[in-house]
Amino acid sequence: MKKLVALAIALCFSLQMAVSLQSCAQQEIDNSGREFRGGWIHIVGNTKIKDMSRQEVQDMFVEVLDSMQTAGCNAVIFQVRPCADAFYKSEVEPWSRYLSGVQGVAPAEEWDPMQFMIDESHKRGMEFHAWCNPYRVTLLETDTLCADHLYYKHPEIFVKHGKQWYFNPAEPLSRDFTTKAIADIVTRYDIEAVHFDDYFYPYPITGVEFNDSLAFEKYAAEQGFVVKDSSEYKAVLGDWRRYNVELLIKQLNDTIKDIKPWVRFGISPFGIHRNKKDTPDSSGSNTNGLSNYDELFADVPRWAEIGIIDYVVPQLYWEIGHKRACYEVLINWWNDTWKRGHLYIGQSVGSFSKPDVNNPEIDQTEAKMRLVRDLPNVYGNVWWPAWSLVRNSAGMQEKLRTNYQKTPALAPVYHWLDSKAPKGVENLKAENGRMSWNQNAQDAADPMQKALFYAVYYFPAGVEADKANKDCLIKLVPDAEFDVAQNPAHAEGGKYVVAVVDRCWNESKGSKAVEI
Repeated sequence: MKKLVALAIALCFSLQMAVSLQSCAQQEIDNSGREFRGGWIHIVGNTKIKDMSRQEVQDMFVEVLDSMQTAGCNAVIFQVRPCADAFYKSEVEPWSRYLSGVQGVAPAEEWDPMQFMIDESHKRGMEFHAWCNPYRVTLLETDTLCADHLYYKHPEIFVKHGKQWYFNPAEPLSRDFTTKAIADIVTRYDIEAVHFDDYFYPYPITGVEFNDSLAFEKYAAEQGFVVKDSSEYKAVLGDWRRYNVELLIKQLNDTIKDIKPWVRFGISPFGIHRNKKDTPDSSGSNTNGLSNYDELFADVPRWAEIGIIDYVVPQLYWEIGHKRACYEVLINWWNDTWKRGHLYIGQSVGSFSKPDVNNPEIDQTEAKMRLVRDLPNVYGNVWWPAWSLVRNSAGMQEKLRTNYQKTPALAPVYHWLDSKAPKGVENLKAENGRMSWNQNAQDAADPMQKALFYAVYYFPAGVEADKANKDCLIKLVPDAEFDVAQNPAHAEGGKYVVAVVDRCWNESKGSKAVEI
């Protein structure tokens, strides 16, 4: 009888979840004119920072943020935990070797790089995603660990693979420690998202097995992964490894949402989920490359479908027409198989300079951007690396600034986290070339409705003042004020409208139109 009751409860819960997810999927959200426009700022492997002063490092970061803002970006994905260390002040993990040159040693001039980047990103109307790596401990064989590193307390949860050290994903302490580090970031910093890239189980090395056999013997059977025949071992091992990674992802998402329900959790996987030849039902992409599912043991589309991540950014770094991994094939595969959450595309700036397959006289920029904007389930791009925008590599900063991202954009709404729009601005004043206003006090006290940014629209004389016209969005500002000197297009007869944008990118109704 107890089993029947338990089964009934489980079925009821499953039905409720199914109805909830279906309702979420069917909810009408207007994302027209919206686009996620991110850029990855990486730290791992940087050898310059350790020899630079605080001011020089800050100037370097400001330069890349200015370039991103000029190029119309609205999100910064900044690497803060490259190798189980901290590019920020932490009592959980040691200072990153990429800041001072030696792991565990604080910068000579006291400062917090992550807080600096959060402040500077928000100042420019860009949200901040804390980019972390869950398992990598060292990058080079010569990397040394500081004296109080977790390795010396619990060496049993680490595995050396090739020349690098990793946390063993099967060990509960690995998951718990990673969760503790991420929880510390979410608790202490005003971030919009936690971001992981493609490093789960390490990339394969020919002839070298990841040494987790003892952990398999210790945990697999009690977790329901039993090898009945030696021929099953590889398949069962793969399922077990994917189970281990999913345990971490779910634990992290639960923890993040418990601390701050508005903070998103995003994953940027290797661009090929599975190759068609490796899937019995031919559900994989028509590609022939490394598989995120089969070799890195991460089932990212499943994580999105069951709601334990909020967005995915597959790294589609190849060109259209690539023989083993064609960009067009892959972007269509991700679009066609997408079910839940937001899908953005990881773009390698260098690949855009490849000749167009139909017209070798031009590059692939137009063809790639057309795919992004025509496919119904694709909501934006993340540019790799953001540093290339400073250099205008492949002319990309100029192309974005003058064409593809020439006006600012709101990011798509994360409606499954919050679909309630905030109230409009109050006490709007316009005098002496300056606008100021207040957010509704009740909304400002509500963490979900609190303004992330204010959207400022400008309508030239003769243009209807309707904020549905997203081409007239001129700036996202963090504070309740705007100086018209920031608008080069300002002219007599033009009107301004202001709206509140909350943490999940819900937008309020526009203010009354004012002329300055």
